[in-house]
Amino acid sequence: MFVQQKSTNNLIEVLTLQDLYDPCRKEIMGQSHAGEEMQEPSSYLKSELIFPSGEELPLCWLDPHYREVKSGKNAMSI
Repeated sequence: MFVQQKSTNNLIEVLTLQDLYDPCRKEIMGQSHAGEEMQEPSSYLKSELIFPSGEELPLCWLDPHYREVKSGKNAMSI
């Protein structure tokens, strides 16, 4: 699967799909597909990645508490 890095617009091949779907993981291992030569695997923050179409990654992949609605001092579950 490929995602895009927001800051560079480079395509990143995700090497650890499980980490991409896991909201408790903040980083994934991937390989940049920029330039002519294959790059070494690197760690990428999921918050800095989007789909190549420009859509954000789903909140359930980024935030383990995505079902909680925070309003003022109280937090509620949906």
